[in-house]
Amino acid sequence: MRLRHKPWAKDKLAAHPEWVLTQATEKKGLWKQVFGNDHPLHIEVGMGKGQFVMGMAKRYPEINFVGIEVQESVIVMGLEKLLEDPLPNVRLIHTNGEDLDSLFEENEVDQVYLNFSDPWPKKKHAKRRLTHENFLRRYERVLKADGQLQLKTDNRGLFEYSLVSFSHYGALLDEVSLDLHELNDPDNVQTEYEERFSQMGHPIYRARLHFKRED
Repeated sequence: MRLRHKPWAKDKLAAHPEWVLTQATEKKGLWKQVFGNDHPLHIEVGMGKGQFVMGMAKRYPEINFVGIEVQESVIVMGLEKLLEDPLPNVRLIHTNGEDLDSLFEENEVDQVYLNFSDPWPKKKHAKRRLTHENFLRRYERVLKADGQLQLKTDNRGLFEYSLVSFSHYGALLDEVSLDLHELNDPDNVQTEYEERFSQMGHPIYRARLHFKRED
């Protein structure tokens, strides 16, 4: 879906450093100081308009959440949500998933969420998929030993590719669901895309996994 360009987005993001961290690389290893507590740290890579990360933050106030989004015109909508309903356990970063190494220290993150990521269907774009091994390496580095990665998507092709990618990388699957909403999981917080696609009758796929660490 093509998004309308918002020429004012850049200035609005810059005007609210209390929510959108402009010098986020300086927070590497210091996220407990950012939030002022030692609560678990969860991150969403590709947060979109922020419905998921905000919903999770409301449901789990004892967890800190960082939403990461590369598109200015999208992340600014997440900022607007925070301005209307401030959540002390949320921060936003305007960047992409390739920057995780510069944002988080090793073993600093408890959970990573990938929700309805761009499937990049062409083979020549496979390295751009957020479940490509290059990204898995980053997630493994920042996740704690008992940390978990969760993927949700309506795209069957991306889901199948991701399962193969996880297996080849050596990750261990904790859950594979081919129709998440049939599970009636009371803990499932939906994204904007999830609501739309499920209403259209699309099955929602979910995988949960962790990385095997050497003893």
